Amino acid sequence: MLRRFTHLLLLPVLSGTLLVLSFPTYDLDFLAWIALAPLLIAIREKPWKTAFGQGWLAGLVFFVGTLSWVINAMHQYGKIPFPVSFFVMLLLAGYCALFVALFAAILVALTDARGLLRPWTAAALWVALEWLRGHLFSGFPWALLGYSQYHTLSVIQIADVTGVYGVSFLLVLVNALVARFVEALASRVGRGAKPIPFPWVTVALAAGLVAFVVDYGYWRLDPRNNPTNEHSLRIGLVQPNIDQAQKWDVAFRRQAIDRYKKLTAQVVQEVDLVVWPEAATPFFFDVETDYREELLRFVRERGVPLLFGSPALDSKSEGSPRLFNSAYLVSSTGTVLDRYDKVHLVPFGEYIPLKPVFFFLNKLVVGLGDFVPGSDPRVMSGPSGHLGVVICFEVIFPDLVRQFVDRGADYVVTITNDAWFGRTSAPYQHFAMVVFRAVENRVPFARAANTGISGFIDAEGHILRTTDIFVEGALSGEVRIGGTRTIYTAYGDLFTLGCAILTLFVAARMWRQGAFRGDYARRPESSPSEPHYPF
Repeated sequence: MLRRFTHLLLLPVLSGTLLVLSFPTYDLDFLAWIALAPLLIAIREKPWKTAFGQGWLAGLVFFVGTLSWVINAMHQYGKIPFPVSFFVMLLLAGYCALFVALFAAILVALTDARGLLRPWTAAALWVALEWLRGHLFSGFPWALLGYSQYHTLSVIQIADVTGVYGVSFLLVLVNALVARFVEALASRVGRGAKPIPFPWVTVALAAGLVAFVVDYGYWRLDPRNNPTNEHSLRIGLVQPNIDQAQKWDVAFRRQAIDRYKKLTAQVVQEVDLVVWPEAATPFFFDVETDYREELLRFVRERGVPLLFGSPALDSKSEGSPRLFNSAYLVSSTGTVLDRYDKVHLVPFGEYIPLKPVFFFLNKLVVGLGDFVPGSDPRVMSGPSGHLGVVICFEVIFPDLVRQFVDRGADYVVTITNDAWFGRTSAPYQHFAMVVFRAVENRVPFARAANTGISGFIDAEGHILRTTDIFVEGALSGEVRIGGTRTIYTAYGDLFTLGCAILTLFVAARMWRQGAFRGDYARRPESSPSEPHYPF
């Protein structure tokens, strides 16, 4: 009874807990290399329905632990009662957990006649499902397994070929081999148990792959192997730390504007570009002309270009005016050079999807109407090169950021307002993803956040300078540009396509052997005609 309880419930819960501890703010990233092993052990020789439930339980524990910040955001800033906020968080966590459930159920269906899981198939399947979670229903690629390694730079350099998904693949592969080792060891010490073979060939291949990835990482991190950075510029980041409750209150408008001016003055003498965060102006820049002229006059007086976020209102369109979450670039002479409208909006943050269903929910951005998305990624002509601007939520989407660099961005600035995360793990999780966007495309990033974390990340993923959260300040740093075009930038998620093809190939072969019709498992284990798949 105890063994059954352990396998059914405790092992999946253990996996979910270890996954939570692998991510910020715990940052015990080494646990990610073994976190899935308990789940893989638990689902062995289980019916797919049981494995589905065990996978969902592990995923639920994982995502409740990593997405608990949703409660704070919806309750404190969305003004939604705490019980409802908690329920919405559970719905989101439960939805994300479905992908872990599918992983477990499909993997069990793809086991061989001895009930042994294939490490390579497990890794490929996990990657395919992570990609699907990042695209289905507008996508929510938060807490992808690879993000747990954002501090382990020697491992994540391979992301310039595979994206973050390559790191996830490596982690699941190692987890699967750890699980097989534990099972093989247990079968040899258990009474009456038939010994489980250990896949030494797979271990050798996996060890070689890990060694290659790490060696490639150290090679990429060696300055002698990186292209000479011909250009550099200094950027000043302003972090005003304006309370979300005051952000759109007209009574605090003058105070907010003066704070931006004061902080800008601290860095303007030593930089080539000043960056304010998302929705920095507590007014509509295009519409409210008095405040607009005051801002442009301030830029002219300081003589340094300014990039800032502001809501934009398009009253020229047919029907009701359209509201955008935008970023403006102003030259040192006070001329508006360019504007980018956010392409990928935050569901329930900037608009309410399926309003008839979610009529009881409020947006997190209070005081404004529903935003509409911009047309496409837009690269601006900034100081010392071309500039990509990624607004808040957009930075968690690898392919979207890739498009900015593919269109010619030499460096990327991400502006955000993480105030509604509160003092939770979310600001740290959000910042960790920026490290991967830098490595994937070999471009430096500057990040300006209203309440933090603001900072600089170079093209190899080094976190150069950062601020604390919920502090007022200004930060300056040097951004070096001139890196080479990466495979990931050029071809996108080609690696994930390969993983999906591998998974389908294994499934097709299993189908031909009758694995899904129930007769494959009844075939004699010692049958000389039994196929041995290397996956």
